[in-house]
Amino acid sequence: MTAQSFMDLALKRAEIAESAGEVPIGCVIVRDGKMVAQAGNRTLADRDPTAHAEILAIREAARVIGSERLTDCDLYVTLEPCTMCAGAISFARIRRLYYGASDPKGGAVDSGVRFFASPTCHHVPEIYPSVGETEASTLLTNFFKARR
Repeated sequence: MTAQSFMDLALKRAEIAESAGEVPIGCVIVRDGKMVAQAGNRTLADRDPTAHAEILAIREAARVIGSERLTDCDLYVTLEPCTMCAGAISFARIRRLYYGASDPKGGAVDSGVRFFASPTCHHVPEIYPSVGETEASTLLTNFFKARR
């Protein structure tokens, strides 16, 4: 499968999150070309501000693999990770990060605090922005337009 194929799976998780009333963000984690975890945002359903798609997928991947170190895993997410999620990606030692839409307001990879550029960041994944950017941006834009 290609990076776009895995991002398409993350977009499907985002659509499922949206149908549940959540902000439409989806994430998949891949190891050896196979998806090991997937999640969409569940902050409302779980009443948990940390239930971002990335955090939930990292927890599931660690459980499936049996290790807190996901060194041979790639993470695909529809929106540029926030500071909390960038920190979790670093601590999990994710190998590669692919993200769709940029988030100038809340992102922390290429926007905002640029977490991975911080000297206190212990691990920096390879970063591939803008994978599925148009689809991810459209999904988020339409969601927030409908809310206003």
